[in-house]
Amino acid sequence: MFRFSLLTTALALTGFTAAAGPRPVAPPDSIGVEYRNNIMLIKHRVGPGETLYGLARRYKVPVEQIVEANSGQKGALVTGQVVLVPRSRVVLSQPAAPRTAAAATSTSAAIRSLPTDARGNRIYKVEPGVTLFAIARRFQTTPAELYRLNNFPANYNVRVGQTVIVAAGSGSTPAPARVATPAPTATAPVRPAPTTRPERDDEAERDARETREREARERAARERARDSAASAATPATPAAEDPDKDRGPSRASEIVRRVSESGLATAIQTDASDKYLALHKTAPVGTIMQVRNIMNGQSVYVRVIGPLPDTGENTNILVRLSKKAVQRLATPDQRFRVETSYVP
Repeated sequence: MFRFSLLTTALALTGFTAAAGPRPVAPPDSIGVEYRNNIMLIKHRVGPGETLYGLARRYKVPVEQIVEANSGQKGALVTGQVVLVPRSRVVLSQPAAPRTAAAATSTSAAIRSLPTDARGNRIYKVEPGVTLFAIARRFQTTPAELYRLNNFPANYNVRVGQTVIVAAGSGSTPAPARVATPAPTATAPVRPAPTTRPERDDEAERDARETREREARERAARERARDSAASAATPATPAAEDPDKDRGPSRASEIVRRVSESGLATAIQTDASDKYLALHKTAPVGTIMQVRNIMNGQSVYVRVIGPLPDTGENTNILVRLSKKAVQRLATPDQRFRVETSYVP
């Protein structure tokens, strides 16, 4: 009877210990989990400035797995969007480690080493390959705080050479919102009001294209005015000329027709040059093509040196780049998503 009592007590303690053991919980920066085909998917709500590459690095999951779990997610993420991140191991929630005095002193020294502007704000000049998220992590702040100090819109990507306010000066207030709407003229078209929907083309590329179109229209107008003046000064002409001979372009499509595509890119394995080169399936040899990394917004111009055969492992590849061009796009993955744009 005594042995039976001891056995019952041991079984009860064993069940209590198993019930009190750690259970798999979601990471603290997620909103929950779900299971599909014995795979745990973490539900992550996208915050300002977050990208697919940043989520892959945070959860240590390849970008291709996140894209596949979200039905082929393309383009930039939208603030508030829920993204599913596959995980094959249990993640236990842990409290964030408090910042030590040495880390705080190092961060303060890094900020104090930055130059100041006229208002006393500490500013940082963007270097190649640096994103807004990397700037926030370097100076121990958040992307949301950088958005507020610089009046950046959501999902804004900084450019090389741009000045970013990292810390506000004493007694200073954030700079007023930047308005980039030019005054309408007789020759320059009025640009539509910006929206929160991310666009495929980079802002600098759109400005350059609009500038080229405006200059072409102005040049055509000057040529027509010069021809009209010459015709008025000449009493008679030997023969009627073709009225469409000196006609300038009347539509933007007559000036430039760009071809834009999106897909996977990888390196040319046999490449040993130090130039920006590419192999493409349809672009003619000699074409100058812009390639933009969707994950971090970095872009590079390459020259097509040959066709890309649509066989074997090239079936799902849009373009192959030289190792120098892949290094310029600042990606650690062997295959990554890009957007290409060129004039045929």
